[in-house]
Amino acid sequence: MFYRENGQFKTSYRADQQIFPILQDRIAIALLLAIAFVAVPLLASDYLFRAILIPFVIMSLAALGVNILVGYCGQISLGSGAFMAVGAYGAYNIFVRIPGMPLVPALILGGLCATFFGILFGLPSLRVKGLYLAVATLAAQFFADWMFLRIKWFTLDTPSGSVSVSNLQVFGMPIESAVSRYLFCLCILAVIALLAKNLVRSAIGREWMAIRDMDVAAAVIGIRPMYAKLSAFAVSSFIIGVAGALWAFVYLGAWEPAAFSVDQSFRLLFMVIIGGLGSIMGSFFGAAFIVVLPIALNQFLPVLLGLFGIEISTAGVSHAELMIFGGLIVWFLIVEPHGLAKLWSVGKQKMRLWPFPH
Repeated sequence: MFYRENGQFKTSYRADQQIFPILQDRIAIALLLAIAFVAVPLLASDYLFRAILIPFVIMSLAALGVNILVGYCGQISLGSGAFMAVGAYGAYNIFVRIPGMPLVPALILGGLCATFFGILFGLPSLRVKGLYLAVATLAAQFFADWMFLRIKWFTLDTPSGSVSVSNLQVFGMPIESAVSRYLFCLCILAVIALLAKNLVRSAIGREWMAIRDMDVAAAVIGIRPMYAKLSAFAVSSFIIGVAGALWAFVYLGAWEPAAFSVDQSFRLLFMVIIGGLGSIMGSFFGAAFIVVLPIALNQFLPVLLGLFGIEISTAGVSHAELMIFGGLIVWFLIVEPHGLAKLWSVGKQKMRLWPFPH
C-alpha cells in the first residue's frame, strides 16, 4: 500500500486543519516544488521555457482564477479574456505613466483594476444565472475589445494599438532571460495558489460552494448571495488580471487587444472543465492539457504520419491539430466529465487499497 494513512494521528485542531494532512502529500508537494524551482531551471532548454513552461505557469494562474468563479461559486463566465486584458493594460499604464514604478506593485495594481471591472460586470449575477450570466459576462469581453481598440489613451495614443514593455526588474535584478522570467512567474503562482487554497477552505470558500450548490438554500441559512457572488468575482478577477499582466509583460513583451480575444476566454473555460471544476489541482491539469497538447501534436503528428508514408503540409498539420484537439476534448468530457482531478483522486484511492481489490 503506497498511500497508507494509518498511524498518522492528529492531536490538535491545527494539525487536523493542515492543507496537506497526509505525510505522503507533504513529501510529494515538497519534491514537486524542488523540481520546479531547482531541477527545471538547471535542465530545461531555452525553447522549453519560452514555448511551454512560461505559458503553462501563467495559464495555470489564470485557470486558478476562473476555477474560483466557475468551479467554486458556480458562476459561468465567458469574460476571462477581458479580465486578463484589463489587468494587462492597467498594469501597463501604471508601469509606464508613473516614473520609477516597480514591477510587482504595477502587477498588483493591474489586478485591482481587473477586480473593479469584474465587480462591475458581476452585478448581473445578482439577478441572472446560468446561460444568461454567461451572455452577460460575454458582453464584458466585447466591451473590453472595443475599449482597448478605440480609446487610444489606454495604448498611449499609439497608431497601431500595439504596446510593449522592456527592461523589467524585480528588486534591482533584471528578468530578461527565460530562466528568470520562469522563476518570477513561478513564485507568483506559488504564492497565489497557496492563498487560494486557504481561501476556499475558509468561511468565504464554504459560502461560495453553498451558493454553487443551491443559492436559495444558502440564503435561507443566512448566507448573503450578493456578498458571496461579488466577492467571488472580485477574487477571481484579481487573479486573472495578474495573470493577464504577466502574460503581457513576461510572455508577450509586446501585444495588442487581439491578444486577449474571446478565444482566450474559451481556452480558460476549457482548462477548468477539463482539469476539474472546484479543484485547485484541476487548474494545473487543465492548463497542462491545453498548453502542451497542441505543441505535442504539432511536433509529433508529421513524424507519426511519416511512418505510414503520408506527407502532410504545414497547413494540414494546423487543421489536423485543431480537429484532433477538439475531438479529444469532446471524448474526454464524455468519458470523465469531472475532469482530470477526478482521475487523480481515483488514482490516490487505488493506491490506498493496493494490492487488495476491495
